[in-house]
Amino acid sequence: MTDTAAAPDPVAELVCSARGCRQDATWGLLWNNPRLHAPERRKVWLACPDHREQLEQFLGVRGFHRSTVPVGELETSSGR
Repeated sequence: MTDTAAAPDPVAELVCSARGCRQDATWGLLWNNPRLHAPERRKVWLACPDHREQLEQFLGVRGFHRSTVPVGELETSSGR
C-alpha cells in the first residue's frame, strides 16, 4: 500500500466476511459509506476466493467499494 492511500481499519481474524463462511481470507475489500465515514476512512471486509466477487458486487452496487488488496497488505489488530 502506498503512503498516500488511506490506511484501512485493522482486522482481527483473517476469515472470510461472507455469511456462514469460515474459510481463510485472501483478499481485503476496502470500502466506506460516504454518508457515515470520512472520505479517507477505509473499512475492511475480508474475502476468500469463492466470495470475493460476490462481496465486491454487493459493495459496488451501493457505491461503497473503493479497492481490493491482498490480505498481506492489511494491518492486523495484533500489529501485522
